Amino acid sequence: MSRSPDAAADLGRSALIPQPEGALRVITGGERGTPVLLLSGAGNDNVSLSWRRAIPVLAEEHRVFALDWPKQGASTPWDGVADHERMLACIDAVLDHFALEAASIVGLSQGGALALAYAIERPERVERLVALAPAGILSFPPVIHQMLWLTAKSRLLNRTLPSWIFRSRAACAWVARSSLFGGPVDDFDEIVDEYHADVVAHGSGSSDWQNASIGFLRMRVDLRPRLSEIRHPTLIIQGSADKAVPPAQSRAAAALIPGARFELIEGGGHWSNRQCPQRVNDLIADFLRPADSSREGEG
Repeated sequence: MSRSPDAAADLGRSALIPQPEGALRVITGGERGTPVLLLSGAGNDNVSLSWRRAIPVLAEEHRVFALDWPKQGASTPWDGVADHERMLACIDAVLDHFALEAASIVGLSQGGALALAYAIERPERVERLVALAPAGILSFPPVIHQMLWLTAKSRLLNRTLPSWIFRSRAACAWVARSSLFGGPVDDFDEIVDEYHADVVAHGSGSSDWQNASIGFLRMRVDLRPRLSEIRHPTLIIQGSADKAVPPAQSRAAAALIPGARFELIEGGGHWSNRQCPQRVNDLIADFLRPADSSREGEG
C-alpha cells in the first residue's frame, strides 16, 4: 500500500522555510550533537525515499536536517527554475533558517554534486562531507552527450513522456530494478509503492538542475577542475553496480580531493543507501563521529 502524500511525516518534525518561489520543507530529528544536512537526489526522489533508513540512525548522535529540494516532496508547488545556483542558495536558506553557522553535509547523486559544490563555494559553512554516487563529475561520449542535451531541452522528452510512462507501477518497479539497485532490497515493494505514489502526485522526469547542467558540447556543471580546492574531511561512497555513476569516475573524483576516502559497496546500485542501508549508514555514522568522542560522551 502507498504511503500518505506526505511520505516523510513519520520521520521527524517538519518545518517550512518561505522562499520567493514557494516553500522549502525540512524534516528535523535528533536533539544533540553536531548538525548534519541531508540532500537527496533528482527526479522522483525526496527526503523519505533517500533517507528513510538513515535519519533514525544519524539522529541518535546528531541534529539532522533533511531537505526536500524544490519541486520534490513537500517543497511543492515551486514557481521558478531550480538550477545549480538556486539550489546552492537553498542550502544557504536552510542553514540560515536554523541559525547554523556550518554543518556536515551528506548528499546522494544530485545532492552529492551540490554537497561537493557547496564545499567549494561556501567552505566556511561545511564541517565534513559525504557524497554518495555524486553527479557533477561525469562526462559522456559525443552523440550520447548531444542526445542527453536534446532530452534536457525537450519538455516532451524530459517531463511529459516520463510522467505518462511511470504512472504504471510496473514501470516504476522496472526502473528501480534496472537502474537504482544492483541486487535484492529488503523493502523493495515499499520503495516502489512510494516511488509510484510520488509520480502520481507530482509527475516524473529529470530535475531543473539536471536539465540546466548539460550544455550542447560539454557539461555546464563539472566540478572536477575544482575538487582539489576541497579541504574538508570527505567520504565518497559508491555502489560497484551503479549504472548511473560509473565507479571509476567517482573513484577518480575522490582522488582529486586531498585526503578523501573512497568506499566501494560491492554489488550496490545507485541507491546503495536503500539497497545496503546498514553498511552505508555505518560508514556515514562512523565518518561523522568525532574521533575523540563516543555515543555516551556526546552532548
